[in-house]
Amino acid sequence: MAEHYLNHLNFGLISCLCRVDEFHGLFTTLFSQRLFLLTTISPNGISFESVPRADAKLMVENQMRSLRHIGSHNDQKDLRNIYKRTFSQ
Repeated sequence: MAEHYLNHLNFGLISCLCRVDEFHGLFTTLFSQRLFLLTTISPNGISFESVPRADAKLMVENQMRSLRHIGSHNDQKDLRNIYKRTFSQ
């Protein structure tokens, strides 16, 4: 799983935790990892929506479940490490 970053106008560099679906990704601020942003990619560009920590955690858990069902062991292991690093604080 490659690392992806975006430069947000207000929050600076944000890091991708995981893809939620084809058009959405979950990002967090690089340094504090306390602010979570759901990004939406559309023909009009990229939009950002702030989401609570509990919702972000649930999105990552759902993605881990999805990876487990399709048998993507390497991606599942990478996402599990991201989950532990982000939500075990």
